Amino acid sequence: MQDILDEIAFDISGMTDRGQVADYIPELAAVDPSQFALSVALPSGEVFSAGCANQLFSIQSISKVFTLTMALGKLGDSLWHRVGREPSGDPFNSIVQLEHEHGKPRNPFINAGAIAVVDAIMMGHQPKELLAELIQFIRYLAHDNSITIDEGVALSELATGHRNSSLAHFMASFGQMEHDINCVLGAYYHQCAIAMNSEQLAKAGLFLVSQGTNAVTGKRIVSAQRARRINALMLMFGHYDGSGEFAYRVGLPGKSGVGGGILAIAPNKASIAVWSPG
Repeated sequence: MQDILDEIAFDISGMTDRGQVADYIPELAAVDPSQFALSVALPSGEVFSAGCANQLFSIQSISKVFTLTMALGKLGDSLWHRVGREPSGDPFNSIVQLEHEHGKPRNPFINAGAIAVVDAIMMGHQPKELLAELIQFIRYLAHDNSITIDEGVALSELATGHRNSSLAHFMASFGQMEHDINCVLGAYYHQCAIAMNSEQLAKAGLFLVSQGTNAVTGKRIVSAQRARRINALMLMFGHYDGSGEFAYRVGLPGKSGVGGGILAIAPNKASIAVWSPG
């Protein structure tokens, strides 16, 4: 396994087309696009890595996998009254479908859907209480208490998140929001600003590999049925309007983030985290 990862990293190092960083978020615009990290966590507890696997990065929308897991634990299937389970076919921050569908987001991974999920799990609490619960959950999954939020990234998103504010207000106009919009958005931006490295992220995804159980710790996180369903949702719309192409070419449940990360799950095999900010 290590030889395979080293070979991949070597091949990547020779590539000149690095894409572009997410420069609409000022803090992310300054990230070096030449960086690359890859980690594979196995149910046995082994973790293999290549590249800058200890470099922290903003997981952004990959965090939606964890908030969705929390929401299903708190609300069960009643969550689907608030948000749908269908691919959108549109960019992650599109507002078009919300008008046609009366403010109910198409799925929990597009931005509108993720904001609705945050609203659903706040349950009258303050943002800091929700965020403390989320961070504790991710630390538990990754078995790592050092994971935290990059406050600079969160404030950068808060200052430039006009589209997300529009999505939230638009949903509120249809009576779809239960909490103060600024509180929900503040929690959402901090959620997206969680900083992890590829090894931590790969370990956090292990519960989706082994039917809802983290085989390293022996702890059941979700039922086997729920783990399968979360994986199914990741496969269908984990990459927004690129989900079909990812499913066709890669064939694994996955969730991307504009920070450059992808978490992919090979059921019964491994949790895979890759980071390439460009």
